[in-house]
Amino acid sequence: MVEGAAEFDIGKVIAGDIEQTLPGIDEGEIIVIRSKRRKRSISAFRQGGKIVISIPARLSKAEEREIVPEMIAKIRAKEVAAPESELMEMADALLSSFAPEIAIRPASVNWRQMNERWGSCTSVDRSIRLASKLQRAPKYVLEFVLYHEAIHLQHADHGPEFYQFLHRYPRHLEAEAFLAGFEFADSL
Repeated sequence: MVEGAAEFDIGKVIAGDIEQTLPGIDEGEIIVIRSKRRKRSISAFRQGGKIVISIPARLSKAEEREIVPEMIAKIRAKEVAAPESELMEMADALLSSFAPEIAIRPASVNWRQMNERWGSCTSVDRSIRLASKLQRAPKYVLEFVLYHEAIHLQHADHGPEFYQFLHRYPRHLEAEAFLAGFEFADSL
């Protein structure tokens, strides 16, 4: 752990004398770093599935309890998921660009809570499900997983034809590396 960093038990925050539970925050998801070099500014960003908030070391615990939820809200506001209609358009555009020979298009694309997979599809009803954790991933990673699942609508297995289509996505190596790194970091 970084010196000056502490796991912030954001699951419960004391506001005044009242203990509040913040919705949508998992314990251990927030890391607060008190920096002696930081004088006034506060920064927040997502790294490895956690929200990292860097604050000046001089802030009191009361100020920290006040500012951390605000910073979490700012990060979360930037992470609003793409609507399902936008995902459908994205799938169609990806197939049109990189696999125009594939005529089958998804009938639906939905966000789902998944722990073991990045996505899945069912060719019978042409539905695609994407792991909600992809909402925080870079766009090229989301596109890669969506494209991967869209190809499965015509090619159910991971055979040579499937990979011929998949490797047409220009950033497939980067996306695969990102996903592997995320899985590794998540396993620590």
